[in-house]
Amino acid sequence: MKFSENWLRSHVPTPATRDELAAMLTAIGLEVEEVKALGDGLAGVVVARILEAERHPQADRLQVCKGDIGRGEPLQIVCGAPNARAGLVAPLATIGANVGGMAIRAARLRGVESNGMLCSARELGLDEDASGLLELPDDAPVGTPLAEYLGLPDASIEIKLPPNRADCFGVRGIAYDVAAAFASEVAPLDVAPVPATGTRALEVRLQAGADAPRFVGRVVENVNASAPTPVWMAERLRRSGVRPVSLLVDITQYVMLELGQPMHAYDLDRLAGPVGVRHSRPGETLELLNGQTADLGQDGAFLVICDGEDGGRAIGLAGIMGGQSTKVGEGTRNVFLEAAHFAPAAIMGRGRRLGLHTDAIHRFERGVDPELPRLAIEYATALVLKLAGGTPGPVTEAVREADLPKPANITLRRARIARVLGIAIPDAEVERILRALGMQVAATAEGWQVVPPSRRFDIAIEEDLIEELARIHGYDRVPTTLPGGPAPITAPGEGVLGEAELRRQLVARDYLEAVSFAFVDGALLRAWNLEQGTVPLANPLSAELAVMRPSLLPGLVDALARNRARQAGRGRLFELGRVFTRAGQAGAAPLETRRVAAVACGPAAAEQWGLPARAVDFHDLKGDLESLAAAAGAALEFRPSTRPYGHPGRSAEVLRTDLEGGPVTLGWIGQLHPRLQKALDLEGEVLAFELDLEPLCRRALPRAEALSRFPAVRRDLAFVVAEDVTWAALAASVRQAAGPVLRDLVLFDRYQGPGVESGCKSLAMGLILQDNTRTLTDQDAESAVERVVSALAREHGARIRG
Repeated sequence: MKFSENWLRSHVPTPATRDELAAMLTAIGLEVEEVKALGDGLAGVVVARILEAERHPQADRLQVCKGDIGRGEPLQIVCGAPNARAGLVAPLATIGANVGGMAIRAARLRGVESNGMLCSARELGLDEDASGLLELPDDAPVGTPLAEYLGLPDASIEIKLPPNRADCFGVRGIAYDVAAAFASEVAPLDVAPVPATGTRALEVRLQAGADAPRFVGRVVENVNASAPTPVWMAERLRRSGVRPVSLLVDITQYVMLELGQPMHAYDLDRLAGPVGVRHSRPGETLELLNGQTADLGQDGAFLVICDGEDGGRAIGLAGIMGGQSTKVGEGTRNVFLEAAHFAPAAIMGRGRRLGLHTDAIHRFERGVDPELPRLAIEYATALVLKLAGGTPGPVTEAVREADLPKPANITLRRARIARVLGIAIPDAEVERILRALGMQVAATAEGWQVVPPSRRFDIAIEEDLIEELARIHGYDRVPTTLPGGPAPITAPGEGVLGEAELRRQLVARDYLEAVSFAFVDGALLRAWNLEQGTVPLANPLSAELAVMRPSLLPGLVDALARNRARQAGRGRLFELGRVFTRAGQAGAAPLETRRVAAVACGPAAAEQWGLPARAVDFHDLKGDLESLAAAAGAALEFRPSTRPYGHPGRSAEVLRTDLEGGPVTLGWIGQLHPRLQKALDLEGEVLAFELDLEPLCRRALPRAEALSRFPAVRRDLAFVVAEDVTWAALAASVRQAAGPVLRDLVLFDRYQGPGVESGCKSLAMGLILQDNTRTLTDQDAESAVERVVSALAREHGARIRG
């Protein structure tokens, strides 16, 4: 929310300086993001009228102007602005003035004297527009100091509002908080009902149930829509971030910014019959004011403003934007003013479905005071009559009282205040704060009965009132008290590998940690073939963030792709985070699983001179994964994987085999499928793994054992097996057959070629045998070898290589 400081001060007088005001707004929860001073140092800048504008004799782009400042002879000014012309009223900096850090003095430009400078809004620090001179109204008093004429100095203040403070989307809403904080009072808003002097009226109808419980309208005939927007209104709009358009539109914007009630003006002569609110109809479309044609879909989710006896024509999107067919313009003679109350749930998310974000959406989604529409109509009518003339008709209103939100009657106990805040606030201060915020307060024996104003949707229970007291009384006045008593310190258990250790391990392996969104694009999941069992969001921020991620890899690979697109040839990223899948029961909360994932591409090692350059491969990533497993003391097994996003033959399921209850699947490792990489526009091989954290991080408690005093025996064996037999399967059989005397198993050679038949391979392994109680004999070793040879022959068709 952006607003003019002077506009705010007109509603709540306070002696506080600008810095004090900004600091207090932040302290009470209305965080000030920017304060832009306007009009400081404009001494010597006056309103001037250009009497003559002739081409410079020595320059095509310069003009020699004569400027009248109401002080005798006109001043000769050399000006390069494209809109400089005779009759234009514009700011003129006289000699001695200082504009934008530049002192104005008499000068000679291309041989012609210049005694001042005609100024643009940007040069004066009033706006970003530097396309030409700041054009002032023709009736601006010549010779008047510009600061006096424009109501300067001033400041444009922008605040960041929390979602529950929709009441502060109007200057008066902010004024109540300022009044409470500075022990002041909000000036009364003098908006007397405008009596009807005409008889013309439009019936208004409600056809949307509780979604639109109030609709107020008024006809004003014979207006001068081409009348200029007065300077005071235009400047307040500019300083609030709104560029003036035309008088009738500016009036509706002005009322919205001051009161917080969005409203709309329709060209009455383009309307037909009663005006109402209904839900959209299947297949209905509407051309909006911005030229966009909105497809309102088939589900009736949108509220539309309609006209005609049967409400057959949609003329605007309720709470979002008006329609092109009934917009006001300079030719408008008769206008219909409309203000309504819409339930926040009926507006939420509708703008995002159309790719729109308007001031009206921003307010209605958060909740607008249901009592404001009639006041807004009266205020806007008064402004129209004052600035554009006209004949007002009677106010017409339709209301469903039962569907309007009602303020709660809340009991506030002084004992509860002291218990929650830890301090006692004097009764007089409690009543002052609550009344300054616009609440009705009645004292009781134990505290107060409080009724919040209708604009405060966020106040419903006692703790909400206590929060208001703490906010205004001052968080800095709540003492800091350390808890008493002993503080138990618990050391982390050794039975779980900590996430910090995982991070350190991956960083030591040359990975960088990434943090990606927990929401992803549904189209991205379809490319990964991961759309089954996903959890879509009911009200997503955008289409790109519409589904909760079922895997870390899509987001992580997307981050890798962004780095590759920015000339990062070697990428190594990891992420620890949650993934979400749909629960089995309808209506149950999504299942959350903690996982770790990593991706790698490009050279295996950073650029250096000691090793030959080569691309990262499956075994590099497998080594990184096994280093994580080693930190947890886990024994892993790898089995061929058929996941659709993995490269066939170059990806594997990862299982942990040392846990009670049998092997547990941890996740997946491998190279991405070439088809997927093409869809993601990724060049080169990309390798990745993703594992569940809970089974990975479990580890057995360390147990100290004495080293064997007896020597180890090694037996080397070479087996010929079918090419499709994996080493993991062979190793499992060897360990089972050899029994407890097998201390270690080493694969030291793999061979295919002459001497080994086609379709087979030779694997050479070393068996390390040792006993803790005695020295193994040759017979012991041979017996173990025989058991291994027999088991491999029986289970895998292996034979000793000759």
